[in-house]
Amino acid sequence: MTQTATRNPRHVSFSRALFELFSSMRFAVSLLTVLAIASIIGTVLKQGEQYIDYRIEFGEFWFGIFKPLGLFDVYHAGWFLLILAFLVISTSLCIWRHTPGMLRDIRSYREHATRNSLRLMAHHAESTGAVDREAAQSYLKQAGYRWRILETDGTWMLAAKKGVGQRLGYFFAHAAIVVICIGGLIDGNLPLKLREIVGNKTAELRDIPQSQVPAQSRLDAGNLSFRGNVTLPEGSVGDVVFLNSGEGYFVQDLPFAIRLKQFQVDYYSTGMPKRFASDIDVLDRQSGKVVQSGTVEVNKPLVYDGIAIYQASFGDGGSPLQLTGWHLNRAASQKFEARSKSTQNITLDDNKQYTLEFGDLRVNNVENMGKDAGADTSAVAVSKLEQALASSQSVKSSHNVRNLGPTIQFKLRDSSGQAVEFQNYMAPFLDDGALYLLTGVRKEIGASFQYVRIPLDNDAKVDTYMRLRNVMMDPQAWPEIAKRTTDKAFQNGGFSATKRDEFQAVTQTILNQFAQGGFARIDQFIRQKVPEDKRQPVAQTYLKILQGATVDAMDIAQERASLPPLAVDQNQYRFLMDSLVATSGFFEYGAPVYIQMTGFTEVKSSGFQLTRSPGKQIVFFGSILLVIGIFCMFYLREERVWLRAEKDSTLLALTGNRRSGDLSKTFEQHRTALLPAPKNEESAT
Repeated sequence: MTQTATRNPRHVSFSRALFELFSSMRFAVSLLTVLAIASIIGTVLKQGEQYIDYRIEFGEFWFGIFKPLGLFDVYHAGWFLLILAFLVISTSLCIWRHTPGMLRDIRSYREHATRNSLRLMAHHAESTGAVDREAAQSYLKQAGYRWRILETDGTWMLAAKKGVGQRLGYFFAHAAIVVICIGGLIDGNLPLKLREIVGNKTAELRDIPQSQVPAQSRLDAGNLSFRGNVTLPEGSVGDVVFLNSGEGYFVQDLPFAIRLKQFQVDYYSTGMPKRFASDIDVLDRQSGKVVQSGTVEVNKPLVYDGIAIYQASFGDGGSPLQLTGWHLNRAASQKFEARSKSTQNITLDDNKQYTLEFGDLRVNNVENMGKDAGADTSAVAVSKLEQALASSQSVKSSHNVRNLGPTIQFKLRDSSGQAVEFQNYMAPFLDDGALYLLTGVRKEIGASFQYVRIPLDNDAKVDTYMRLRNVMMDPQAWPEIAKRTTDKAFQNGGFSATKRDEFQAVTQTILNQFAQGGFARIDQFIRQKVPEDKRQPVAQTYLKILQGATVDAMDIAQERASLPPLAVDQNQYRFLMDSLVATSGFFEYGAPVYIQMTGFTEVKSSGFQLTRSPGKQIVFFGSILLVIGIFCMFYLREERVWLRAEKDSTLLALTGNRRSGDLSKTFEQHRTALLPAPKNEESAT
């Protein structure tokens, strides 16, 4: 009985299989592909912003997808750092696996090559006759070769080589990947990520003063790597920076303090900043003495103690403001004065409790305003009043670039927490010879501001308009306005008392409707009370009555202020019609007050980004290694030459790492120089 032996497949241990996987080229290339995709995302998508900005930009749906993937801070995401770590391991194993054999091959001259193996090479030739060994050595030396000679039994072999440094290119390229990834791991703040995983450090989520941030959300000055931001007003000092971390932040203590002495900014004619720079002092934290001073500009950082201080942004640093306000919902004593600072809040009592939350003061505001497309309200029907209002308030683009001067943006928040955002300009806006103040409002974040243009009097003030508006909105003044308007309409007689009373009642009704909602309210009133076929002429009549009543309201306003009446010329009539449009616009404005900025003392602030990145030098070194590796691989050509001489014949062989036309030419040169004059030559190329 015979037994048939079966061969079992070679058993590979788990550790060996894992080693083969990690040290394989395919695994490393797969990791590099993922890193390349992640780097593209990190380049396209702005990194390290606050989560609220991403919510606004992408919406809740995409924000909910991008956030778990860590796409808002790709280079510090845990999975990105993990891939870097695996790539370091994989490439290091690959180097450890192949480098010994590569070094042996570099050192070897392969002088033991046999005749048959040389004949199998693509470039070889044989010839009879003796070879001058010394001449061959001299020729190879001039050609840049190093050689070794092996003699056995009357036969000698000259094995020469050059360009073997080309093999080192693969080593340098792989080593560069390891070094660059290690630098990335260091600057990716891997130690902080590990401390977050074990719970030693957690990001602070509350908006509290940095002095109150607990120790678990603070990083000491010895932190290995960080990139944080701080904003300093002129004259102030800062010794910490803030590191965004998801929905929270860390407070990074600095080994020194920074004082902003002065901020400088120059503008182009378009209003874009041309140059901005900060004059700063670096202070010792213990003594407060200046240890270094300098000017920081964009892409021109100041480096101290291994920390680079970059100019990142600029803005308002809390400028004192002088304000004049008008209570729009009060019939009398509506004007008031107030003082505040930009970026701060004040409380406003207008029967309800309101908070004014001021934003940044902007001194230069160059806008493409264009020409006003307002219509002649005397010829506009009430059914088109809303369109006329929108047209009068809009500013259409016609490449009319103007500097609108200082502006302040603020929010008015009521006791329930609801807020409306406003933007008010300080300097008058000149349009076709008339002056206006612009005040804008928007009720949704990201929406465009809708502007109301407040006409200014001959003194460039809003006081005359506010006096007129006060009378137009005062029910006690309506009977007197209606009487004066009726007297003017019936001054020539010819109409009955009944008609006169009806006209006066209609005038008072129009004033009442206008005071409840402006043009839109009158339009609604006509739609409810007048048949459709009669609305157009009725609307035109109502509008003419309202215009005449506005003239009389202005006279009453002047009398109440103990001022002489204003002559109604073309400019004054335009002022009155613009006042009607502005008064109607304030109903859409939706605020109980109008705030006018009458003065300010500018205080600038500068935003700095401070980085400690020891990995940068490591990455720089890795980049040098990569350049060396690429140079070796692409610009060095390895060549090996064998010259085997026996009693009656000589064999020449040449091989190189690249098959090219140059290698064939080189072989022909070597054959001419090294082989004896052909007698019976057998060659193959």
